[in-house]
Amino acid sequence: MNAVVVTRPGTPSVLQIAERSKPGCGADEVLVKVIAAGVNRPDIKQREGKYPPPAGVVQDIPGLEIAGIIVETGTAVTQWKIGDKVCALVAGGGYAEYCNAPEGQCLPVPDGFSFEEAASLPETFFTVWSNVFDRANLKGDETLLVHGGSSGIGVAAIQMAKALGHPVYVTAGSDEKCRFCEQLGATKAINYKTENFTDAIKQLTNGKGVDVILDMIGGDYTPGNIQSLSVEGRLVMINTMKGKDAQIDLAQVMMKRLVITGSTLRARDIAFKAAIAQNLRNNIWPLLASGQIKPVIYKVFKAEEAAQAHELMESSAHTGKIVLSFAH
Repeated sequence: MNAVVVTRPGTPSVLQIAERSKPGCGADEVLVKVIAAGVNRPDIKQREGKYPPPAGVVQDIPGLEIAGIIVETGTAVTQWKIGDKVCALVAGGGYAEYCNAPEGQCLPVPDGFSFEEAASLPETFFTVWSNVFDRANLKGDETLLVHGGSSGIGVAAIQMAKALGHPVYVTAGSDEKCRFCEQLGATKAINYKTENFTDAIKQLTNGKGVDVILDMIGGDYTPGNIQSLSVEGRLVMINTMKGKDAQIDLAQVMMKRLVITGSTLRARDIAFKAAIAQNLRNNIWPLLASGQIKPVIYKVFKAEEAAQAHELMESSAHTGKIVLSFAH
């Protein structure tokens, strides 16, 4: 098979098409003929040599989400059959014509969706569900603030939270991106280049603050996050784009009884990810089928254009998801 491989740690140019052996299929796995694969920021970190895959996962083929057709099933697989159209969360190896996936981490391609649209779902939807709804327990009419509202994670979080009845505030880096987020369903988008998000949240919530913050920025955003949380608020970290070190006002944490938490998904076990998949299938997949939640794809690149896809992601000029196509 052909695959996009990281020839050495470095810039996007190190991504090259190479011939590799088709992966095997474990007892509880399916082998998917990949039609499309999503591009995510962890792929960039892996390409740079800063985020190695877990043990047992192919080390030089990035890719955490795929969509395609099952061509082989393991001996213990009960949920799927050859010919089923699925999208899946994988721990690596997605930038290839074939990729194996645990059966519990697969979900059906929603009716009417293209493979490119389906490939844009797993990584962001698993991440948002796990962190916002499981870990931070967003519930009732509670409010959510998402930093990076026009990113793939942001697009998923806005739509999922709004569809489940939660007001969503976001930050984004231009007026155009802010309008995009509000059209998706954000109650208010704050241009962080022209506004202080802490002041804006205070005004928008009449001083109460928000109940949950989903943050992929870290660094000097942290004091503002602490200020922007309501009493009993929860801050969930999923990335540290502005650095892993932060200053925290512990008095605020104590007085407002805050929870500061975070997670990474890639290294979690199959049972954990399968439970998320089941929650998505029950709670979110019907909303995709009904059109209440829609995939938002900024651009699809051919597999051999993976370097250009990474350049676009690094530029942050996109709104929504970037996808690679392996269709011939």
